[in-house]
Amino acid sequence: MDRQTALEFIDRLTFERTGKHLNDLERKVFLGSWDGKTYEKIYPTNPQYVEKDVGYKLWKKLSNVLGEKVKKKTIKGAIERACSHGNARIITSIDPENKSLVPPDRLFISHREEEPDLSLALELSRATIQAGYSTALSRDATRSSPDELVKIDEQLQQCDYFILLLSPPSDGSEMTIEQLRRIKELRDARTTSKPIAIAIRIGCPSHFPLNHDLREYLHHSYQYEWHSSADTPELLRGVLNLLAQNGSAPPPITLDSSGDNRENPAIFDSRPLPVAEPELPSGQVRLASAFYIERSPNEKLCYKEIATPGALIRIKAPRQMGKTSLMARILYYAKERGYRTVPLSFQHADTAVFTNLNQLLQWFCAKISRKLRLPYQVDERWSSFFGSKDNCTAYFEDCLLCDTDAPLVLGLDEVDRVFQHPKIADDFFGLLRAWYEEAGYGDGNSELWQRLRLVVVHSTEVYVPLNVNQSPFNVGLPIELPELNADQVRDLTQRHGLQWSQTQISQLMGLVGGHPYLVRLALYHISQHQLTLQDLLQTAATEAGLYGDHLRRHLWSLQNHPELASAFGCATASPTAVELESAIAFRLHSMGLVHLQGNYAMPRFELYRQYFVDRLGKGIKN
Repeated sequence: MDRQTALEFIDRLTFERTGKHLNDLERKVFLGSWDGKTYEKIYPTNPQYVEKDVGYKLWKKLSNVLGEKVKKKTIKGAIERACSHGNARIITSIDPENKSLVPPDRLFISHREEEPDLSLALELSRATIQAGYSTALSRDATRSSPDELVKIDEQLQQCDYFILLLSPPSDGSEMTIEQLRRIKELRDARTTSKPIAIAIRIGCPSHFPLNHDLREYLHHSYQYEWHSSADTPELLRGVLNLLAQNGSAPPPITLDSSGDNRENPAIFDSRPLPVAEPELPSGQVRLASAFYIERSPNEKLCYKEIATPGALIRIKAPRQMGKTSLMARILYYAKERGYRTVPLSFQHADTAVFTNLNQLLQWFCAKISRKLRLPYQVDERWSSFFGSKDNCTAYFEDCLLCDTDAPLVLGLDEVDRVFQHPKIADDFFGLLRAWYEEAGYGDGNSELWQRLRLVVVHSTEVYVPLNVNQSPFNVGLPIELPELNADQVRDLTQRHGLQWSQTQISQLMGLVGGHPYLVRLALYHISQHQLTLQDLLQTAATEAGLYGDHLRRHLWSLQNHPELASAFGCATASPTAVELESAIAFRLHSMGLVHLQGNYAMPRFELYRQYFVDRLGKGIKN
């Protein structure tokens, strides 16, 4: 292979994986290295800079792109191996238009290591490799070690298609949801509309009640159902057909011919599901669940407030504390009173939505219209003569609040996502505040705006600088969800059929406090006789322990944010609270990892201290 062909190949492959081409200096270093030149000959004016900075970063980037460790002296062999038809990682073809080398699409199959998931994953791997694709199988992410998490992250960054084998045990897995979140994040950041997610639902028919977050991430993915080996040939044909059409094939059909296999996104508009006993916790607590614990008087206050014209309720708590579950109950209460309700999560909005205020507000109006099953009128109602806030306000007045006396309740979940975009946050939240005030001024439009009721849900303190007179975060009814107290944990143990002493309750809370999800997870497995409390206390902070999936998800997030890892490492190593930079402290708090006292932070639970105090030093790669 000549040097120019090699450069074109690696540049195209790099663009496919990262969305960026090699820059001029990187191309110069690559060509010089291909020819065996020293850094002094490649860039005589400053060879040390090129070696220590440009070269170091280039070889690290190409290592991720090629799937093997690359150095200056080994790049030629790595490229040749990548272009070899005998290499299962990358099998190349020739583009008939320009005769250049074209890397095949990369597939990453994520699966459990139990049957039938494992056998189906192997069949998919064999079929796709035989068809000329570069296919990698994951190790079970829910059981991966810290070092293996780094490899999974590299595979996610490199793949064109992410194939998730989804069976009931992985429905509530935090690692499964985190993988899908990252795939979406990567796709939003690129111009290629890849990686594309494909979900194969193993024993999870369309009516199976999936985790709330999982359902949202899967909503726009290709989904297939598999029930037995008899479905395998049809499944393989469907997947290979999708790949052959570069992800543009029609949505797949349900293998059992039961109709549309996509989940209905309007999850709050349905009646409560029947209570299942026992119940494994997985995200939002179902409306009819016997294991939802009211944290009095929050629910009663919210139900009373939402019936008030122009109401604004603000729910704040770290992740997994029950914010979305409470919001769902407020919306259900409102729907039972004849109100129109719309749940809207900013977490699942595409990155492009936050490009500018106009884009955000158009998406906001369009999304609400779709969920209310109203005609799409955003383009025709949006006037270039007015600003985006005026257009949005007029759209609400003319299309969403008129023609009916029924109040409209918006549940705005994960508004922290807007905090990440300070240039638009002030205007967006200022608009919510203006609508709230419009309802109370008593002018000509007040009756119309009194029909709008807002439930705003967020995980962190408001760390973006907002105009105090235009912020919705200092008006309305504030609800800050606390952890469960000892009496509430005792109530939960009894609901699980456990008669625990105060000592046993104290032992569990000494490990995970009153964290609703972690407490329920322990009680479920103990009530099912899958482990004892003593087993839990001894193994909780280990990779094989009950909380391994939860802890690995946090570790994976920290691996990708070294500044957070460093700060949290200081907190876990200190016997007292440590002072952190405010933005970092807020982010750790929103993740649920620390308790805050001003800017001083300490690990939220003993579980986190035990697990992270060793691993942050060993497992975090800068």
